[in-house]
Amino acid sequence: MKSFVPYPLLTFALLVIWLTLNDSIDPAHVLLGLLIGLAGGNVYARLEPPRKKFRNFLVPAAALIWLVFVDIVRSNIAVARIALHLPARDRVAGFLPIPLELREPAGLAVLACIVTATPGTSWAHYDAAASVLTLHVLDLVDEETWVRQFKDRYERRLMEIFG
Repeated sequence: MKSFVPYPLLTFALLVIWLTLNDSIDPAHVLLGLLIGLAGGNVYARLEPPRKKFRNFLVPAAALIWLVFVDIVRSNIAVARIALHLPARDRVAGFLPIPLELREPAGLAVLACIVTATPGTSWAHYDAAASVLTLHVLDLVDEETWVRQFKDRYERRLMEIFG
């Protein structure tokens, strides 16, 4: 028998987000938020997400979040320097193929969010059959260094979290 509330934490989170966005705990908003939460939980259940336990993910996830935050700040500064032409040197933008070992859909989704949030990089294409990510980099100095850093900084940590 399927549960009426398959993901109670997700339902509650959507309710809280709805009430926060509306800045009201009026009964009508609570009811509507509850309906949105129930609908969201049931839609998510239909997607049939994997039912596996993440292995001790709290410490690696916190480390990854901090690393991404630092990288976003650094990238913002680097992109601002490029936009202001400081220092004036020839910039080379380009596409960079990165072979990935990560195949977990949730891990790939998080990786896409990280790449999208980091200024100066863009997720251009992912070939699932070959497991190759094509990344556009605004300031591509050394391709081998970029690939090594990308795999060490993000992919390795995501594989540690998602297994």
